[in-house]
Amino acid sequence: HYMDWEKLEANPGSYTYSPTHSGGWSYDEMYRTCKQYNMLVLADLKTLPNWMLQSYPEADRDHENVPVKYGADFSNPASYIDQAKVAFQFAARYGANTAVDKNLLSVNTNPRWTGDPVNKLKVGLGYIKYMECDNERDKWWKGRKGYQTAYEYAANMSAFYDGHKNTMGPGVGVKNADPEMKVVMGGLASANTEYILGMIEWCKINRGYKPDGSVNLCWDVINYHWYSHDAQMIPNSVPTRGMAPEVGNTLQKAKDFINVANRYANGMPVWVTEVGYDANPNSPMRAIPIGTKSILKTQADWILRSAFLYARAGVERIFFYQAYDDNFDNPTQYGSSGLLNQDRTRKPAADFIYQAYTLIGNHSYKETLSNDPIVDRYEYNGENAYVLYIPDETGRTGKYTLDLPGVDSARVYTLNIGSKYLKSNKVKVKSGKLVVSVSETPVFVKPEDLIVPAFSMMALNTETSVYKKTTDTVANKPAGYDISVYPSPASSYVNIAFNNTNSNDVNITLTDGIMGRVYGKATYSKTGESFSQTLDINAMPRGVCVVTIQQGDKTIVKRVIKTN
Repeated sequence: HYMDWEKLEANPGSYTYSPTHSGGWSYDEMYRTCKQYNMLVLADLKTLPNWMLQSYPEADRDHENVPVKYGADFSNPASYIDQAKVAFQFAARYGANTAVDKNLLSVNTNPRWTGDPVNKLKVGLGYIKYMECDNERDKWWKGRKGYQTAYEYAANMSAFYDGHKNTMGPGVGVKNADPEMKVVMGGLASANTEYILGMIEWCKINRGYKPDGSVNLCWDVINYHWYSHDAQMIPNSVPTRGMAPEVGNTLQKAKDFINVANRYANGMPVWVTEVGYDANPNSPMRAIPIGTKSILKTQADWILRSAFLYARAGVERIFFYQAYDDNFDNPTQYGSSGLLNQDRTRKPAADFIYQAYTLIGNHSYKETLSNDPIVDRYEYNGENAYVLYIPDETGRTGKYTLDLPGVDSARVYTLNIGSKYLKSNKVKVKSGKLVVSVSETPVFVKPEDLIVPAFSMMALNTETSVYKKTTDTVANKPAGYDISVYPSPASSYVNIAFNNTNSNDVNITLTDGIMGRVYGKATYSKTGESFSQTLDINAMPRGVCVVTIQQGDKTIVKRVIKTN
């Protein structure tokens, strides 16, 4: 939610929310409704209020100036105290901390006219969990009055975050209103990791280190903006059209940010809060028609594939820009990137997002099985789902043989423009393999009917032994093979212990008891009569975990229930 500062503080120190005295918005109702429908809101406080803008010479007045009064030092956290104060007020109202000192809070209770609703002081409504400090503060195109260096923006963030380590007085900074609210840095327009490194360096110098030795950073989420287009890999060039997300350097850029987060920011989450494509045929950020596909259909392909790409890269969250077109008929970049039509019906891109979310919204990315075509495996509660598509923009098609061991049949889902529902087709899996037709539009496969493998059926008993097995018989369990596997149920680890005089190596295999997928296989030496080993089962799905223990010509199969 891009939120103009003017809406909250139309006059200095006079805060309004429901209604705002600038624009008449009811933020209470808007945020309450979003929470009711489980819609995460990232509240982005941006632009200068008019009363601050008046401090600038008329020729320098721009609502996107650096958020300080005219003449203030961009490098001093104290210059940003006005912005940090309104951030405190907003976080106190919409955050989750109900113990905020109300003496630090203020609302303008004056009606604008007779019968106008009156603002009331409220705290800890619990509507907002994330707050962003301004937008694209590296906006070089605005000149010096609108651009902040990495050091300057870090100083800005330090005030916004916690009143520069609580040195700016009471009622300043998000964390002093709600310590649990996450502060997101403003999305970088340049998507330059060097800018992040500069901010981190400023924090080392000016905020120091935490007791655990990590840098005392003044943001909780790294954030950048990225629109894939044909000029990104050509220095000093101007974009003429959008590009499929996999064709350019979108994936590498995401990996670069993840690397910086892991190496220098203690694994901090990375978000991309602007992603999208225009649909106006003359926009330099447009999707392109491909074969018989219209621009809108290609836009849908590329937007959904962008979501899968960022999941594959490890980006925690992305935001598509934007809900509605600013002006579809205007070829200016980003003017026709909306997901919805003006009558609130869905464009094909929104159909694709809605349908994919309905099918695999609860699933998490697990692994990539193929890069061309892309074949990604997602998982939820031990159930697999596969996403397949060709990462290109030429209209390529092909086939891919998907390995589905232990699966009798699967359902293939295809996206369906103009509908809430995907099309689906149940197909037979032959010898554990399914041939899937793939194109540049993602297709989904979910296993349905399972073949329980022989070892899994044996695992339905607490213990099953197999010794020198003939075609029809299973020998009785010999002495020395009373094997303990515990605990069961288990969530992270299981222990194996037994005693015998056999000195052969012990081979242990961990298998998913439903799908037959092998999650671990190892050989251990046994030097004495006793044997014990602890096994890590964190990577295994919830359900039946089959532990196969083999020593020489003897095999024991044990079952453990995996709880999460």
